[in-house]
Amino acid sequence: MQEKILNNKKHGMAVLVLSISAIICGLTVLVLGGIAMETNVAYLPVFIAGVVVTLVSWIPLVGLRILRPSEALVLTLFGKYVGTIKGEGFYAVNPFCSAVNPAAGTKLSQSGDVKKAEDPLSAITDGVSFNFANKKISLKIMTLNNSRQKINDCLGNPVEIGIAVMWKVVDTAKAVFNVDNYKEYLSLQCDSALRNIVRIYPYDVAPGVDTTGDGLADEGSLRGSSEVVANRIKEEIQKRVDEAGIEILEARITYLAYAPEIAAVMLQRQQASAIIDARKMIVDGAVGMVEMALERLKEGGVVTLDEERKAQMVSNLLVVLCGNHDAQPVVNSGSIY
Repeated sequence: MQEKILNNKKHGMAVLVLSISAIICGLTVLVLGGIAMETNVAYLPVFIAGVVVTLVSWIPLVGLRILRPSEALVLTLFGKYVGTIKGEGFYAVNPFCSAVNPAAGTKLSQSGDVKKAEDPLSAITDGVSFNFANKKISLKIMTLNNSRQKINDCLGNPVEIGIAVMWKVVDTAKAVFNVDNYKEYLSLQCDSALRNIVRIYPYDVAPGVDTTGDGLADEGSLRGSSEVVANRIKEEIQKRVDEAGIEILEARITYLAYAPEIAAVMLQRQQASAIIDARKMIVDGAVGMVEMALERLKEGGVVTLDEERKAQMVSNLLVVLCGNHDAQPVVNSGSIY
């Protein structure tokens, strides 16, 4: 379905003035014809003409439509798509055309779906129709914030993740006619794309994991590569919603955490890994300091130590430098032999 823009319909004010003038003229002829017909039956055609003009003159008013900035209206005539009107203005369209928006009553967790109090004049400004629901399609940038999902990462660990997707309608014909409900369609495709991408990555960096598909292990992860993951989610969603006339502007991860059932265990694992890394750093530093101390003592000729005394000194220094608590040395006042 190809979108057709109707650019020659901004004649709402002229149609309104002409219709009101015709109604006034019809009522005037009707009244004058009725008065004249009381004395002369020959004025019956004048009376009938006034009735016909009065009844017909209000029909163009049904085709009046008011659009605000970044709004569109998809029009059909007896089931056939005739075109779309876009942009702010006062439009006059075929009074027998009907507006179509299958997603008019759909409310999602997103901007633009906040229920507002109904304006009593909305029936006039939006055009008289048998269905008073708002059939306008918003062309503004909207934000879809789907609920958090529990998904297994590439290592099988359950994680909870939520995303916010910025999108807008760029082809109203595709949005209305190619899918049943473009809002629900977008929401479902966001969930599906999110699951497909999250299953490729581990929550944190893991050895031997290929997240790019090139056959080589890399350091990609949900926590450390959030920008890359978000871009891949955006591209995945865009491929799925092209047929619905929707453009995905941006996707962002709004929530990321381990699932509650493994969160405590994973926290202990992270703590253990941090402790091991810290201990390794402490030992490396302590060994370097011991080597430096022995080298300085040897260069300065302060004391000459045999291998046994060196081993004892190294042991004492390592205990002091690597211990969790402050050292409490024992002072030997006698000979060390």
